[in-house]
Amino acid sequence: MQKNKTIKELPASERPYEKFLSLGASGLSDADLLAIIIKTGTKDKSAVDIAQEMLSGRHGNLLNLYEMSYDELIQVSGIGQIKAIQLKAVAELSMRISKAKRARSIRMNTPVTIADYYMEQMRHLQQEVVICAYFDVKSRFLGDKFISKGSLSSSVVDISSVMRTALEKNASKIVLLHNHPSGDCTPSKDDIAVTDRLAEGSRIFSIELCDHIIIGDNEYYSFYENKII
Repeated sequence: MQKNKTIKELPASERPYEKFLSLGASGLSDADLLAIIIKTGTKDKSAVDIAQEMLSGRHGNLLNLYEMSYDELIQVSGIGQIKAIQLKAVAELSMRISKAKRARSIRMNTPVTIADYYMEQMRHLQQEVVICAYFDVKSRFLGDKFISKGSLSSSVVDISSVMRTALEKNASKIVLLHNHPSGDCTPSKDDIAVTDRLAEGSRIFSIELCDHIIIGDNEYYSFYENKII
């Protein structure tokens, strides 16, 4: 039985490890970087071949790795359970690193900075997700909390939970965010109704709802910018 191809069986010039040592990480292609994680191939394909196959999907780039689910990954020839978990972990780490860098630029009164911070996290989701971001009296970012999953028409925004977290964080201002998987960030009647309900509830606790931002496909809608809040 023919054994699976390994990176060592490739010509030296095509081995990602050798490329890394001679060129550094920035000198590697996306396929090379993925191949280092994948490590081994199948009897017919090298790790680089498998990586290139993964990258040739819908987007033709690394966004495929972020959007592919664990179940989809294990359907790829040469990707088992462990490799699928490792690949999803790498995708999540890359997103969190990018998010951590952007956190320093958030300005509560500048919706575009908030939208930019959450854009890559939320624009590719297949379901609507609701998040609340918290700010102190000086508009400094204090972190966020996952509120619910599902469309606003069917998911319940628990105002008491949102306010409880605000009090725990000593926040005086909040920004609600959710995504539209369709990519169209135009607010619906339900979006407006939820915003009104949360604004009314937050006033009871003397906490200001400063904005509701809807994340679309590389675009956003700010209730604050459109003078709805």
